[in-house]
Amino acid sequence: MSGLSRRAFVSAAVAVALGGAAAVQLVLSGGAAAQNAAAGGKARVALKGYDPVAYFTEGKPEKGSKEFTFAYDDATYWFKSAPNRDKFASDPEHYAPQFDGYCAIQLSRGLKVEADPEAWAITNGKLYVFSKKKGVNKFKTEGVQIAEKARENWPKLRNP
Repeated sequence: MSGLSRRAFVSAAVAVALGGAAAVQLVLSGGAAAQNAAAGGKARVALKGYDPVAYFTEGKPEKGSKEFTFAYDDATYWFKSAPNRDKFASDPEHYAPQFDGYCAIQLSRGLKVEADPEAWAITNGKLYVFSKKKGVNKFKTEGVQIAEKARENWPKLRNP
């Protein structure tokens, strides 16, 4: 076990018990969210428990289950099935909503607001969510500017 600390080994064992092999990979690679989950930390449930993979595969939001979870970027994601959880685990950068699932429009205004999982858009292969359904139309017309300003504000608002 050269290069593997006792703490990482124990965290990996706990991760296997709680979340499976994908969680082990994050723990072993130093993933803070997986370490937090393995340590029993209470991560925020992103998208109010909706399955982020369903937006891409089903073309609509679908409720996830706390039976199938995965910790990523200081949040816990719920999935409707183990295959969806595994899909997410293999490529979270692709499936995770931008800005950890907070409203992109409100972030562009300097506010950190939980999004309504029913108000969403996929643009350039990325999932964006909004606090209100009317945000979808606004994003269609001003998406580039909104995303740019939200990205600029995100580092300040992410962990206040």
